[in-house]
Amino acid sequence: MVVLIVLFGFLCGSIPFGFLLGKLRGLDVREKGSGNIGASNVTRVLGYKAGVIVAVLDIAKGALPVWFARHHGGVPTMVGWAAILGHCFSPWLGGRGGKGVATAFGVFLMVAPLMAAVALVVFGAVLAITRVPTIGSLAAMTTVAALALHRGDPGITRLAVMTLGLLVYTHRENLHELVTRTN
Repeated sequence: MVVLIVLFGFLCGSIPFGFLLGKLRGLDVREKGSGNIGASNVTRVLGYKAGVIVAVLDIAKGALPVWFARHHGGVPTMVGWAAILGHCFSPWLGGRGGKGVATAFGVFLMVAPLMAAVALVVFGAVLAITRVPTIGSLAAMTTVAALALHRGDPGITRLAVMTLGLLVYTHRENLHELVTRTN
């Protein structure tokens, strides 16, 4: 049963809402803007309302399987990790997907809501200062990892550290661009 719930988490996470919304509007968001299927690029390509819709759906696809796991005998952190991986490596898009920020936020809303709230404040503050979503996202996830380490919950700490590592990986091109642009 646990394996099926983890698979459910991965499949939920793998639904490429940004891509699907773009297709409904007659374009492939991967061919515009940053080329990403996430809410930031959808906002850039399709507008604010579309970006909000994708953000909400991407958050939900992280939160829903964790909620399901909690109520049906799954391991919420494992299912959350599967959902984040599904988003980043969607089989429906040939193993490519989004950067994982909104889906991770949905997962942490369910496994550590206070940490998620603090991360949202950090993201907003850093974004307001830098105007760079990558820096805001990584600052927020670093905050979650630090809070998880402080809290001492091994499952949440493992999830937070692995997610931070994954987000650094998925943002590697953005980070390279930031470094080379400033040098």
